[in-house]
This record gives sequence, C-alpha cells and structure tokens, in this order.
Amino acid sequence: MISRATVQVSVVIPVYNEEGNLPLLFSRLYPVLDALGRSYEVIFINDGSVDRSSQMLEEQHALRPAVTRVIEFTSNFGQHMAVMAGLERTRGEVIITLDADLQNPPEEIPAFLKETDAGSDCVGGVRQERKDSFFRRRASLLMNGMRSRMTSIRMTDQGCMLRAYSREVVDGIVRSGAINTFIPALGYSLAKRPKEIPIKHEERHAGVSNYSLYRLVRLNFDLITYFTTAPLQIFTLFAMACSAGSFLLVIVLAGRRLIFGPEEGGVFTLFGILFFLISVCMVGIGLIGEYMGRTYQVVRNRERYHIDHILEVTE
Repeated sequence: MISRATVQVSVVIPVYNEEGNLPLLFSRLYPVLDALGRSYEVIFINDGSVDRSSQMLEEQHALRPAVTRVIEFTSNFGQHMAVMAGLERTRGEVIITLDADLQNPPEEIPAFLKETDAGSDCVGGVRQERKDSFFRRRASLLMNGMRSRMTSIRMTDQGCMLRAYSREVVDGIVRSGAINTFIPALGYSLAKRPKEIPIKHEERHAGVSNYSLYRLVRLNFDLITYFTTAPLQIFTLFAMACSAGSFLLVIVLAGRRLIFGPEEGGVFTLFGILFFLISVCMVGIGLIGEYMGRTYQVVRNRERYHIDHILEVTE
C-alpha cells in the first residue's frame, strides 16, 4: 500500500446510484491521473447505492488495488457526509473532490494542480455554459446571492464539487467535526489563499440528478445557518419593526375610536394584523428551532455516518 508520505494526489468521489456513469468515469479518470507523473490514490465512497454501483466499485478495486480504495456506507447519508468520510481517510498532499456523474470533467484536474503548485490552498471550479436545467441555474443564482449577502463566503459557484484542497485545509475540515455543513464553503473559510478557475461543464452521461428541490433548499439552508447568525438578526430587526408598527397602529385606532366612535370593519382589520403577527412568530420559532436542532445534534455526539466495510490494500 502506498504510504501517506508518498501520496501526492488524493481524489475523493462520492457515489450514489451511478452504475450508468462509472464505466466511463473509470476510463476517463485513470488515464488523466496516470499522465500526471505523480503518485495518487482514488477513494470512492458508495453512499448506500441500490443499483450495481457497489459491485462495479469492487471490480475496479480488483483491477487497480494499489491506487483504488472503496468505502461502503451501510445506507445513504448524503453527498457531503460521503465526501467527509473520504477526506478523513486521504493521504495525499493535495486532495481533489469530484462528482461521479461526469458533469465536471476529470480532464480538468491538471488545471487545479497547476494552481495548488502555484501556492493556492483552496481552488474552486466555476462552471462555464452550464448544462443544467433553467430552474437549476436560476435557483443556483438565487442561492449564491443569498449566501454572499448573509455570510462572509465569497464563492462564485458554490454548487461545483470539483475542487482542490491543500493538506492543511483538509485537516482543518476534518478537525471541525461538522455534522451538517457545506464542505466547499467550510474549506473556503479555512483557506489562506483561495482561488477560482473556470472549468467546462458537461451534460449528465446517464441517470438523473439525485438532488430534489427539497434537498437543494436544505443544502443551502445548511450553508447559511452553519456560517452565520444573520437570519436570526434579520428576524429580530423585522420583529422589532412589526412591534413598532403595531404600537403605532394601536394608537391610531384608539385615537379614531375616541374621535369618530366605533367604526364598522375595525375588528376585521385587527384580525388581519393579528394573523400576520402570528405568522411572523411562527417563522421565528422555526428559525430558532433550526439553530437549536443543530446544537442538539452536536451535543448528543451521534456518529455522522456508518461504514460497512473498506476495500483497500493493507500493509
């Protein structure tokens, strides 16, 4: 087995129901890595796939056991937990994360290594001419805008998983012990010399995206609530404004009653105001509950994922 001291490049690839993409990924990835002239390892994390992905990864490990490692989860724990499991077991000085769907071409890896050789410790890809649906592009634009305004993370394309990290940045990510987090943003926040480069973007070779609308919203909500308390502060300011407005309205209504006497429809106006304030309170309770839920997850110290077995060559 290659020791950590001799591994120069680690490639971490989460896999979930990608049997249609894996053969092409193997045929494109390994020639790129072989041509680098550097020692490398490829770590696949099978995130509870229910298709033939597990079998195909076992076969690939048998073909290239010296440089291929496979981590098998007991069930599906999510893309970012799969990446975290891979990062925790990397041995390279430069770590590349890559999706298995081939939308980010593995042929772009040398460009990332060129930047890390130049001194960058976190290199992110910016997808050019994206092949995603109109909805995905618009949602990404909206979420990028929200994130840039509410956090200190200044990434152009937060959804691109093709990234390169230095050993120091990956060690920082692992030490964080994060349970629900967005790894690219966490890596960016730990980097001293981050950089972004344009990369190609391809259509998915096979299968469909595993990210539903709900999962995309959850992912971006995780990003915002992990890195900032701005939502709580915004809600507090909004609640204060509502309170001031309500107080002024009470004064106005009381004055009108003294001057004009009882007015028809006043009760319905008050009901409308009351329903609005109740809805604001419900949003606030949900927001506070989200932060408290994260605290609870950290305090109970539950394992983030469970590994069934690992395929690797042992010394």
